[in-house]
Amino acid sequence: MTDLCAEDLATIYAKPTPRVIAKARPAIDTHARKFIEMSPFCVLATSGTDGSVDASPRGGGIGFVHVAGPNQLLMPDRAGNNRIDSFRNVVEGSGFVHLLFFVPGIDETLRVGGRGTLSADPDLLASMVEFGKPPRAVLSVAVSEVYFHCGKALMRSKLWAPEKVQRSVMPSITEVIHEQTGLGEPQSQDVVEALYKTQL
Repeated sequence: MTDLCAEDLATIYAKPTPRVIAKARPAIDTHARKFIEMSPFCVLATSGTDGSVDASPRGGGIGFVHVAGPNQLLMPDRAGNNRIDSFRNVVEGSGFVHLLFFVPGIDETLRVGGRGTLSADPDLLASMVEFGKPPRAVLSVAVSEVYFHCGKALMRSKLWAPEKVQRSVMPSITEVIHEQTGLGEPQSQDVVEALYKTQL
């Protein structure tokens, strides 16, 4: 297999149309705001000091990411595995972040890029209580680029199709990690889901 170089790409892909270039906006407009306010899930991408990239799923109630203004988003951080790879990248790495928002039932996605900072201000945390708990920190994104992404990938994957994979085809996450590492206790999926509900 031969790796492609930059010059090869131009022979494979046509130039993007003017509309594709122009759709990248410098701020959150009415349409982007509506999409974010309907979204219960996004993926947060960050980059580290060594050039590594981390992508982390983030979710909450509908509209869990707050639109504080045309160039500011506020994302509360809920209980997780405490690796905090994303947040280390924000405070130690480039600081650049990129968010990919999903809305169930809509094939298009929304991409938002900017620079992130973190806050643990008590008043800010208290304003974002969800699932009966305040967040541990809040990611503030100074937004510099916003654009909608076409729905082809989700249409190809049939992500929102009613047919679902049965959870029983995979062992629980604790069973997987126990088998991989020998650490912790393997628990059934029912037990894992019950624990999750107390840790949201």
